[in-house]
Amino acid sequence: MSKQTTEILKGTLEGIVLAILAVQPAYGYDITARLREQGFTEIAEGTIYALLIRIEQRGLVDVEKIPSEKGPPRKVYSLNARGGDYLDEFWKTWAFLSERIEQLRRHIEQPLEEGD
Repeated sequence: MSKQTTEILKGTLEGIVLAILAVQPAYGYDITARLREQGFTEIAEGTIYALLIRIEQRGLVDVEKIPSEKGPPRKVYSLNARGGDYLDEFWKTWAFLSERIEQLRRHIEQPLEEGD
């Protein structure tokens, strides 16, 4: 993963994880697996666990401990109303930024195409 990709991902990973939880509650390893299925193959589990602690402390998720056959209980995270509001704002911000970046890209590429 390039440094540029890593930096952009740092700013968006919280919203991405909340979007995953909006679909279905999940525990840390499951979230990591879902991210990898979506092509985010280089995200470390430790990164996800640290992020889950932060969003739990900020009150964006509810946490339920579920017994596990393979060790201690799992913490299953689900999006709550406050997290849903945060996710809505994330999508609005993402739409705004992606539209502006795409406009800029088209504006820059257009003179290049006219000069061909």
